[in-house]
Amino acid sequence: MNDHVLLDSTVSNPCFIIAEIGINHNGDINLAKRTIEAARNCGVDAVKFQSYETDDFINDDSLDYTYVSGGAKVHENQRAMFKRLELSNHDLIELKHYCDALGLEFISTPTNPKGVDFLASIGCKRVKNGSDFLTNHLLVSAMARSGMQVILSTGMSTLSEIDEAVRGFRNAGGDDLILLHCTSLYPTPFTELNLRRIPILSQVFGCPAGFSDHSTGSTAAVIASVLGATVIEKHFTLDNKLPGPDHSFSSNPVEMAELVTSVRCSYSALGSTAIGLSDAEKLSRQSYRLSVVAARNLASGVTISQDDIKLSRPGTGIPPSYLSTIIGRTLASPLHRGEQILWNNLK
Repeated sequence: MNDHVLLDSTVSNPCFIIAEIGINHNGDINLAKRTIEAARNCGVDAVKFQSYETDDFINDDSLDYTYVSGGAKVHENQRAMFKRLELSNHDLIELKHYCDALGLEFISTPTNPKGVDFLASIGCKRVKNGSDFLTNHLLVSAMARSGMQVILSTGMSTLSEIDEAVRGFRNAGGDDLILLHCTSLYPTPFTELNLRRIPILSQVFGCPAGFSDHSTGSTAAVIASVLGATVIEKHFTLDNKLPGPDHSFSSNPVEMAELVTSVRCSYSALGSTAIGLSDAEKLSRQSYRLSVVAARNLASGVTISQDDIKLSRPGTGIPPSYLSTIIGRTLASPLHRGEQILWNNLK
């Protein structure tokens, strides 16, 4: 058998990690910038905001929203809350420039085709939907025509709804798509994560798949990366104690830095599927493997018996697998106790 049996290709590119700042800027551009800088320091690849227009999804002024802020439940009018947290085009441009200066990619989530076109016009490479907009085929088609890579979250969706969105994307001419598995619960219990869906999404729809992570900690993100997620998105805040609807379940800088490190390490640990010695392991092999050595002082001409030999480190001599070949051979030269028996010592 060959020394290396190649089962499949070597794992290569690590996950693209997005810190979802979303609405955690609290309507304060300076807070947004400080959060961007903190995300950069955590080692993420990109930050994402939400460039929504409230009128695109809320028309009922009576709708309320209940969330946890500062450890207490807060009840707020939905329309008023989202209006308060809207970002203007001027804000988005300023934040995009700030990200560019820091070497961090800027991504945003629009809620109408005009917003898609605007993001393309300011040089965004990628655009992402919210799971609540997956069935908005007009928006998905606009994304497909934008020339940007499109990331579609699939939270709360049936298989047929995902299929319709993907078909709509491709029918509109889109060809650069990533699907994100997502569970729209905040935070998501581990029993509701269903991370095995990630490779299934990729197989069924013939595109890369990733994970929009609403769980606590970094465990789920690491598992997702091992399952083949090409993108990990995680809500991010400067401080969990800040007021607002998303801060309490978002990762803070310490947690995000740990997530980034853990995901990067998980990819490194996957390594290659080729079975055999790595270059680094060859040194260990020499140090830790065993060689055949003389169990006592042996004179030239001795016929070697089992009692004449033993096994000892380092593994630089004849390996134990050749014991049956050595026993019964005659020594061509004398050996001291503990000295390796080499092939040129034998007749």
